Amino acid sequence: MIKIATAQIDVIPGNIRENWKQIEEEIERARKAGAHMLVLPEMCLTGYLIGDLWDQSAFLRECEAYNEKIAAASRDITILWGSCAIDWKKTNDDGRPRKYNAAFAAANGHFLIPEKGRHPFVIKTLLPNYRCFDDRRYFTSLRQEALEEGLSIEEALTPFLLPAGSETIRTGVLLCEDSWDENYSLSPMSILAKKDISLFLNLSASPFTLGKNEKRHRMLGDALSKLRIPMIYVNQRGLQNNGKTCYTFDGMTAAYDKEGTLIAEARPYEEPRCLFLFDRASENLMSEKPMAPFQGSMLLPALRYGVRKFLSAIHVDKVVIGVSGGIDSAVNAALYRSVLPKDHLLLVNTPTRFNSEMTKDLARKLSDHLESPYLTIPIGSFIDETARALEGLPVGKGKIHLTGFMKENMQARDRSSRILSALSAAFGGIFTCNANKTEMTVGYGTLYGDLAGALAATADLWKYQIYELGRALNEWYGQEVIPEGIFTVKPSAELSESQDVTKGLGDPLIYEYHDYLLKSFVEPWQRNTPEDILAWYREGTLEEHLGCSVKVKDLFPTHAAFIQDLERWWNLFAGFAVAKRIQAPPLIAISRRPYGYDLRESQVSPYYTDRYLEMKRSMVEVVKGSEV
Repeated sequence: MIKIATAQIDVIPGNIRENWKQIEEEIERARKAGAHMLVLPEMCLTGYLIGDLWDQSAFLRECEAYNEKIAAASRDITILWGSCAIDWKKTNDDGRPRKYNAAFAAANGHFLIPEKGRHPFVIKTLLPNYRCFDDRRYFTSLRQEALEEGLSIEEALTPFLLPAGSETIRTGVLLCEDSWDENYSLSPMSILAKKDISLFLNLSASPFTLGKNEKRHRMLGDALSKLRIPMIYVNQRGLQNNGKTCYTFDGMTAAYDKEGTLIAEARPYEEPRCLFLFDRASENLMSEKPMAPFQGSMLLPALRYGVRKFLSAIHVDKVVIGVSGGIDSAVNAALYRSVLPKDHLLLVNTPTRFNSEMTKDLARKLSDHLESPYLTIPIGSFIDETARALEGLPVGKGKIHLTGFMKENMQARDRSSRILSALSAAFGGIFTCNANKTEMTVGYGTLYGDLAGALAATADLWKYQIYELGRALNEWYGQEVIPEGIFTVKPSAELSESQDVTKGLGDPLIYEYHDYLLKSFVEPWQRNTPEDILAWYREGTLEEHLGCSVKVKDLFPTHAAFIQDLERWWNLFAGFAVAKRIQAPPLIAISRRPYGYDLRESQVSPYYTDRYLEMKRSMVEVVKGSEV
């Protein structure tokens, strides 16, 4: 039996030296375990999401030098790893040195060359150019290389013959996207399968999103069952970012037999290494020890890991959170407390006369349950003093007048930009943004106020997911750290008399409907617009398309009321909310389309198609002053 070790190392983006130290340790571990081969993830030396570091020649030379170090360390063991390959004699389309997202193999201290290969590495065939992926900006694909060399892709895509003790495995080496070929005009797996290979090895840098792991199992299982070849999939762990959007990499190394059945899977964000046994004669693949597929929701594990890694990356271990007695701040407090010692979390309640005794009491109970220090700092006098100083100031021929809405925003800004920022500096840490995705979508938050902070950990969660996360946190703690009253109180900013939770007055959003409406604007690959929404509403199929459980027509007395509501939120989503999102803190990606780099936005005006305007006119007519 051939013993294959894998290591889903915790890749530090942009830090070649530290990643090499991890790789060096894993080589020695694999050697001591008697492994014939060690398989490492895609871009394990450099990290994957490192922006325009790829433009630095010094960084590229460093990468080359450490590729040589890995090859030199391959005495009596075969090593397969993903890294950047550079051809200094050629240029990419942008005029910079030619770079490849590549897989290297080495044995007995020397690089190996694929069968009939022109380079000592395999070049990634399919370069993703969607979501957070920007491979085509930096790398040249095997397809382009083959075209330049006058080869067909079938000729260019060749197996790697990898030594394994006294045997050799004829492998099909794939780099991440090369197995996600359902929307491409060619299938690297299918091409390699025709070349008498015994085993697929997929080296990945695949960031986590909800549901992605299940899709990968379905997709790979279906493909492998047809090709009749087993596969080992090795993914990175870690946290990487594209500036505004932070992505967790869950690892979850997996093995599939030639029937396409998942036979082993590492636990998410854990299990740094695995051992597999492969019988070349029978092509039977098995795990050395049982590795049952992960069951349960990935939501909490992903966020706990992401928060912990983010704090570690910025070298911070203390956090200040403004807690209002509402669900968003409570969930954030419980989330941060799950990765921090109790005295490293400072909870702060900053009430005005608009905050009810009920929510203030809930905030206090939350802090008691989390056993973290708690401060109450009333800010009403601050707001009144500022308002008095500004009210009536002469400006040209007029005078300054502060409306109630302006004073609401003043409260939010005093809480964050003034109180929490000062406390976090004194406490020796950061303060958080507790926003959710629903609020971010329509800009329901104050710029430089509650949209301020170092990290918006939950800003990729719709409101209903915030409640789900709160329940999951209570289950994780094994007790009700988030009081039940926080789950049942009506969501409210409590910034004016019109937001009195004791009277059932809260947010203008009807989350049971608007969560799903706004989600349809953002997350589907074919994103929806008011034209789609109004057409489905007219057909009576809106709930089915959105996936919401409420009867939408029960929420609005007339067609005009529905349209008015639709346009209100569309105008905000496509209007000033874009500017707010641009200036909001980074977030941890959870969904298939988080804000930031994943959803690339331009500050343009809201637009309605001709078909939408025609449907609107046909549905809302005014006849003798009454709507029909």
